[in-house]
Amino acid sequence: MLREHIERFGVAPDGRVFRNAAGNYIDASAYGITWRRAREAALTLDELALELVQRPYDLRHAGISFWLASGVDPAECARRAGQSIQVLFRYYAKFLAEARHHANRLIEDSMQRWDECDDAPVGA
Repeated sequence: MLREHIERFGVAPDGRVFRNAAGNYIDASAYGITWRRAREAALTLDELALELVQRPYDLRHAGISFWLASGVDPAECARRAGQSIQVLFRYYAKFLAEARHHANRLIEDSMQRWDECDDAPVGA
């Protein structure tokens, strides 16, 4: 959709993708209306009911969470997001806690398999 938008409307001389009809910055009051329309056009009724991406900033949050879930080092995520690691950990603590729980489960599973190997009869 973004590529289609750029093909149809181009970009502003300063590189902005979205601008008003006169080519200027979009008024802050217009963001809410535009965002609501974009959500309605892009999301299914079920997704709208889940209240996904209520604000444009939610896309940033989703993108950074995706990087973290993909295994990108948190320091690199922070650098790309223009944040400190401390800010990243503060705002993405829930995600990072889940990653810790997942890592702990993997370690526990490996330790159990290791113990099972130790308990196996010699020569088995």
